[in-house]
Amino acid sequence: MRVLVVEDDEGIAAGLALSLRQHGHALDQAGSVAAAWSMLQAEPFDLLLLDLGLPDGDGTELLRRLRASPPGRLPDAALPVLIMTARDEVASRIAGLDLGADDYVTKPFHPDELVARMRALRRRAAGRATPLLQCGELAIDPAARSVLRAGRPVELSPREFAVLMALVEVRPRVLSRAQIEAALYNFDAGLESNAIEVHVHHLRRKLGEGVIRTLRGVGYFVPADAA
Repeated sequence: MRVLVVEDDEGIAAGLALSLRQHGHALDQAGSVAAAWSMLQAEPFDLLLLDLGLPDGDGTELLRRLRASPPGRLPDAALPVLIMTARDEVASRIAGLDLGADDYVTKPFHPDELVARMRALRRRAAGRATPLLQCGELAIDPAARSVLRAGRPVELSPREFAVLMALVEVRPRVLSRAQIEAALYNFDAGLESNAIEVHVHHLRRKLGEGVIRTLRGVGYFVPADAA
């Protein structure tokens, strides 16, 4: 999952970055409303973690602008938003939710709870009710970051798992190499030109050739009936 963290406290932002990367998420960080808005206009994200007390305004202003965005353009008005703030008054929580936030956590919070809430938001955004993803003979557990093939565990590297998740969550839609890269890596992350091809090759070897298909000149996809 590619996450935009909007948080001006450097200590909190660093802790979030460490925790989210340990759970296999790619993230970018913004410390102000202006920086966050520029990033949302430039790149697609899967989730927005939003602090409210920012140096150039309130996070609710960013939320209001996001939800008013025109359809079919960046930023995505339907982007799931999780507010994280020290404001614990009921009125503040209600106001944030009524403005379009999907969930709300108050600081301090446990990183594992935050990640679990992120998974729940992503699951709902994808229209899934159950936590497990079934794809042919594959059973994928996003929380445990585990994969079973015909009931047997398959060992995947963190990036192999991330590539598989990016494709399975949108199947049977085709993702270009650039779209997969955007889902996995930060703006400043170094990336070898053939990294995605290498990950796909390893996944096919471990999961079977029929799981990930290539649409020549376009990208990769997991068919709806992948076996």
